[in-house]
Amino acid sequence: MGEARRERVLDAIVASKRAEIEALKLELAKESPAAPGARREGVAERLARPSGAPLRLLTEIKRKSPSAGALSTAMGVDDRARAYARAGASAISVLCDGPFFGGSYEDVTRVRAALESEGLSTPILAKEFILDPVQLRRASAAGADLALLIVRIVSPEQLGSLVTAARDAGLEPLVEVATEAELRIALATEARLIGVNARDLDTLRMDPARAASLVAAIPEGRVALHLSGLKTPDDVRAVARGRADGALLGEILMRQDDPTALLAELVAAA
Repeated sequence: MGEARRERVLDAIVASKRAEIEALKLELAKESPAAPGARREGVAERLARPSGAPLRLLTEIKRKSPSAGALSTAMGVDDRARAYARAGASAISVLCDGPFFGGSYEDVTRVRAALESEGLSTPILAKEFILDPVQLRRASAAGADLALLIVRIVSPEQLGSLVTAARDAGLEPLVEVATEAELRIALATEARLIGVNARDLDTLRMDPARAASLVAAIPEGRVALHLSGLKTPDDVRAVARGRADGALLGEILMRQDDPTALLAELVAAA
């Protein structure tokens, strides 16, 4: 992917999302409003890492990405979710964007049903490019416990409002940052979960050193998460030695037709 193309990816995703939001508002207007759930209660505490405890590992379900292209679909969404939970995932991230990642809110519902059918309570993160509270209401109705909020794509004022709207919808907000300036904006909100994306969303390049520095700057009292870029047990061990409470394992697991063995290895490294 050329440099100019990479720099346009985020803008293209946001433009696509603005069009989707209007359709989503019309869709939800036809339905009876769902009561806010209580699923978010205790989620932040479950992802916090007490002193001496293992690094919490979040796993991901996505069919493709602008940077990696097509990923494995050999295992269905429901079976992959159960495999993640059984192998020790602390949470499961589900891509909700369709055009760029091949996901949907229906995938969140499928993951919720799959986990509940096995008596599993692993929290579910709705990973979406959220610009409007209607997306939070849709994620909650689908069965999510958490929702991703990306500082890069909203104003500081919008971010604060979305943090509140997430809680009103029964979701725990996870605020994603990629720079020092974005971290300051995130810390000015009441979000308890702060994630540092090791991938720059403008260029899609990985910068683990920058991510480690930002994670270290997240104050105690917030749950600090390292997002993306981990590929090996050594990568997991390196993050576990630092400030992070948890880390997101993304494409490395989605390249596996069956992620069970690799995830078990990474959980052991944590």
